[in-house]
Amino acid sequence: MTASRSLYIVDYGAGNLRSVQKAFEHVGVDAVVGCDPRAMADAPGLVLPGVGAFGAAMEQLHTKGLAEPLLERIEAGVPFLGVCLGLQVLFEASEEDPGVAGLGIVPGDVRALPATVKVPHIGWNQVEPCIDSDLLDGIPEGSAFYFVHSYAVVPRSPGDVLAMTDYDGVTFVSAIEIENVVGVQFHPEKSSTIGLRLYRNFARRAGLVAGA
Repeated sequence: MTASRSLYIVDYGAGNLRSVQKAFEHVGVDAVVGCDPRAMADAPGLVLPGVGAFGAAMEQLHTKGLAEPLLERIEAGVPFLGVCLGLQVLFEASEEDPGVAGLGIVPGDVRALPATVKVPHIGWNQVEPCIDSDLLDGIPEGSAFYFVHSYAVVPRSPGDVLAMTDYDGVTFVSAIEIENVVGVQFHPEKSSTIGLRLYRNFARRAGLVAGA
């Protein structure tokens, strides 16, 4: 069987999937949307976008039989990108739905943004890198990305933090990276040219784009 040359965008029933797919197509990368574990097994890279509630997302991932295949592919070293809620479900639990277990790939949990700021957080904010990463190649330090969220991830290990963002005096983790797994709280597909660059960088990590 010939290996797939398309990214696989995982559809669990809640996400701006077409806009993510179009963003990858804009940078010359073929991306397929679906919920077939067999297709996931052949993909050189996986993308999990998400909107909505943590508990509902986890329920759908299990109901559609996607949770275990996702974990298997991640453990096999396949490049993975979680976007917004797709980042949050990588964690062990969330204050949004107490008692619901996340995928548990990243040690830590998800907590509500404090009442001292306007929630949900909607709009452009700077993303400040904490470590060097090829995911951010060609993106100027301090670039602003587009956010829409009410919760933020809290990794247990500071070494898992890729970037931080300040929102009216509240600092939260806006991106994580652990080996082949990266996740971003913002929406690259809504973040103009720098968002497209980030998607291109991820596609390069998956072996689908050559060069810098």
